[in-house]
Amino acid sequence: MTKIRAAITAVGGYLPEYILSNKELEKLVDTTDEWILSRTGISERRILKGANKGTSDMCVEAVKMLCQKRGIDPMEIDMLICGTVTPDFPFPATANVICDKLGAKNAWGYDVSAACSGFMFGLVTGSKFIETGTHKKVVVVGGDKMSSIIDYSDRATCVIFGDGAGAVLLEPTTEDVGIVDAILKTDGAGRHFLHQKAGGSMNPASHQTVDAKEHFVHQEGQSVFKFAVTNMADVSAEIMERNELKSEDIAWLVPHQANKRIIDATANRMGLPPEKVMLNIQKYGNTTAGTLPLCLFDYEKQLKKGDKIVLAAFGGGFTWGAVYIIWAYNS
Repeated sequence: MTKIRAAITAVGGYLPEYILSNKELEKLVDTTDEWILSRTGISERRILKGANKGTSDMCVEAVKMLCQKRGIDPMEIDMLICGTVTPDFPFPATANVICDKLGAKNAWGYDVSAACSGFMFGLVTGSKFIETGTHKKVVVVGGDKMSSIIDYSDRATCVIFGDGAGAVLLEPTTEDVGIVDAILKTDGAGRHFLHQKAGGSMNPASHQTVDAKEHFVHQEGQSVFKFAVTNMADVSAEIMERNELKSEDIAWLVPHQANKRIIDATANRMGLPPEKVMLNIQKYGNTTAGTLPLCLFDYEKQLKKGDKIVLAAFGGGFTWGAVYIIWAYNS
């Protein structure tokens, strides 16, 4: 029996128009452009403005672009998985809202909450529905409106995050392309270092939680950095070893865009030069679940059929992993 793989056949992306520069942040918190650049590699980030605008609005635009590029109607989508930690509502799932706004009446789906690894977890999950032969067109979208949960008086977090969304279409193939392997990991003990304190069932919203600013991202930067540098690099090296890949075999590393130093450490561990590393953190900051698909979106024209690619991410919770993909088409 011929093996079916899930191949990425189209990519779409969306970035809000408003640009929040380091110079503007200098007016909000005690920081400088030089300080932010030297520690994170970020120059600017995008912010979604407008009343009643949520994560779904960015995701819808990314999926619309994807459908247009592939030449399909949203009615052809079988399933949609959305990776996000900033859903439009606690319920229903943002995936359901996206499908409704798109007119994807034949699709079912749900959200995946894995912080910065959300898109990657959703990608692997979606690939299984393709591999079983039950689904033909699965959309995986990663998007976050991080500005909705960021305290812009907190220097430790406000300089890092931005808003954005990216999406890919998965379709079946019997060629030697597509998603080949994945290693996904979690460690709930990491929740203490990077989380949103209030708003869940354990600590519901109240005047007290709002006054204490507990509905914003809380991050202990040094602890997160140490875990991220080690684990993102380790899992990337592990997937190379498991698939007998040498550094010269890999066309691209697609790393989560959290911090330039973490990205550099991962690339160094894999033996990859800077020209093989996708980088857009300087323009968008950390868009959480949006970073990986937005990298693919930005670099799509440079990708060639047969390119061997490794996706790597690390997120709050902690969540992390790597995915090995052979690119399926020429742009």
